[in-house]
Amino acid sequence: MPRPSVEAERREQILQATCEAIAELGFRAVRIADVAARAGVSNGTIHYYFDSKDALLHAAFQFNFEHSLERRRWIMEKSDVPLVRLHRLVESYLPAGPETITAWRVWVELWASALGNVELQELNDTVYGEWRGVVRETVEAGVEQGALRVKDPGAATDMLLGLLDGLAIQVLTGSTLMTPTRMRSVCDDFIDAITVDKHRVASTARTRTTK
Repeated sequence: MPRPSVEAERREQILQATCEAIAELGFRAVRIADVAARAGVSNGTIHYYFDSKDALLHAAFQFNFEHSLERRRWIMEKSDVPLVRLHRLVESYLPAGPETITAWRVWVELWASALGNVELQELNDTVYGEWRGVVRETVEAGVEQGALRVKDPGAATDMLLGLLDGLAIQVLTGSTLMTPTRMRSVCDDFIDAITVDKHRVASTARTRTTK
């Protein structure tokens, strides 16, 4: 039996390969063999860690969320200024690099598959609810500091996330009317619109983070 540290590494390797397979092939088309080939392991190894294909795919969605959340927490926590953190959040959301595009494709597959799957709906509620909470905390901090003129932090959070999600899907589907640069501009403009003038963040302070 593999040592605990080796098991953790191998499990993460399999989940990363599963996310890549979902992003390329789609949730319904992914086979255990596709994941095994990407991970460089046998089908039997996949079954050692996961009881079924459904268990593997659900774990991959959870893994994708946790990885994305960890990355964005790190990005946002590099500054204690809520407005800088919000602008960096926008930057980190852009489907403009391989890692972010893969993560976005997995999110979209989760949403599409959840339409007829109660378990995936519950998973989405859980993980997206946690992510919404992180963003709301930042909005609330901006309100407390007098930097944001927002009556309802929850509504402002939903509007920002709605913009990010909707525009990202347009970018991912190859819309000629929406590019990552345009998406960033629209979302930054929304943040500026709810920002008290003297607190607006200069463009030079919006450190680029998406690679």
